[in-house]
Amino acid sequence: MPATSSSSLKRSSWAVLALACVSQFMVILDASIVNVALPSVQRDLGFTATSLAWVVNGYLLTFAGFMLLGGRAADLFGQRRMLVAGLFLFSASSLLAGLASAPGVLVAARVVQGVGAAMLAPATLAVLNTNFTAEGERARAFGAWSAAGGIGGMAGAVAGGAITTGLSWRWVFLINVPIGAALIGAAVLSLAGARASRRERLDLVGAVTGTAGLAALIYGVMQCADHGWTSAYVVVPGVAGLLLLTIFVVVEARVARPMMPLRLFAIRKVAVGNGMLLLFGAIAIAMWYFTSLYLQDVLGYSALRSGLGQTPAAVTFVIVARLAAALLPRTGVRRLILAGSSCFLIGFGWLAQAGSGYFASVLGPTLLIAVGIGLTFPTLMAAVTADVPEGDAGVVGGLANTASQVGGSIGLAVLTTIGSFDSVFLVAAGLGVAIALVSTLLPRSTD
Repeated sequence: MPATSSSSLKRSSWAVLALACVSQFMVILDASIVNVALPSVQRDLGFTATSLAWVVNGYLLTFAGFMLLGGRAADLFGQRRMLVAGLFLFSASSLLAGLASAPGVLVAARVVQGVGAAMLAPATLAVLNTNFTAEGERARAFGAWSAAGGIGGMAGAVAGGAITTGLSWRWVFLINVPIGAALIGAAVLSLAGARASRRERLDLVGAVTGTAGLAALIYGVMQCADHGWTSAYVVVPGVAGLLLLTIFVVVEARVARPMMPLRLFAIRKVAVGNGMLLLFGAIAIAMWYFTSLYLQDVLGYSALRSGLGQTPAAVTFVIVARLAAALLPRTGVRRLILAGSSCFLIGFGWLAQAGSGYFASVLGPTLLIAVGIGLTFPTLMAAVTADVPEGDAGVVGGLANTASQVGGSIGLAVLTTIGSFDSVFLVAAGLGVAIALVSTLLPRSTD
């Protein structure tokens, strides 16, 4: 009987892992799959060149801006409840996007999709954090979760091209509906016993100021590529965002039950780990976004061929992420971070010297950078969320996701102002060095 119970528990745990991984895959896939379909969307719905960007930015803005709120809600209202609610909102808005007949309808649907993703992503992390507590299993779970996100990001370009060419751009969104429905059923079954750890009122003032501040700041940074850093389009929302975030910190320090307990930043690995995740987000953008542009703009690849050209790096990332999960209990966090940073430095330095051929100038360095991403991302996520109280698992997961998303948004805005691919890649190499330096601030217990 004990063996049967243990076996049942193990099967249940891995069902939870599969649910979390597929949910994360869908969230990250949707951030990238639409890019290839944009020209078709513009032709069918009559978007202008400027308004078309909001099909992407509307999703990314609310995804990053509402993630902290989604993480806290998972702690207060229960992981299963928030996972199911996020899946429902994400799927319903995907249906609306797929059926959209006007630009405003599609952008509104994408905004709501971002809110659903912000509820969903931290809930998946909280589920892993509370269902995998043994160090080895926990590392493997986060490795699988990270790999699922990486596959989703890379599959977007290939899947988007194939779906748009073979069916219609509408199926880029409609495909989420049956997947979401299946995941809702799986969540109800596999997380049937998960409940909120406590009943408290949501910190509404903190939720409003924190979410609005972060959204305003990200919006302002997003505008710099089109208007310049000194433009009112950048300065006004940027200053408003910083002011709102200042108010948010004051509120969180004084309210009895804060949305984001500032005491969590007294945990050194949480504070330092999120700082590294900010830097990592910019590195990931430099890898996937700018190498995709390099393949298309310099080597003349189509969008679909560009996605296929990045597939070897995606496969490498998946393999290395699983390897990092197995190595983490033996090596500790710091050694894997230093190894990943070395890969970033060498890989981006090599890519900055790229010539005109894919095999000679792109394949090698992107494989090396993918090794760095595979070593770094699951290691950081496991380190940041390890050993936090169960009631804070959602907010810590939301904070970690927010840090990487905000880092990516800011990194994209800053790197697009640099002007040349070689300079972008050299800056990314410098960010790899910065991660290595920041990692020295981690507590010795992570070694």
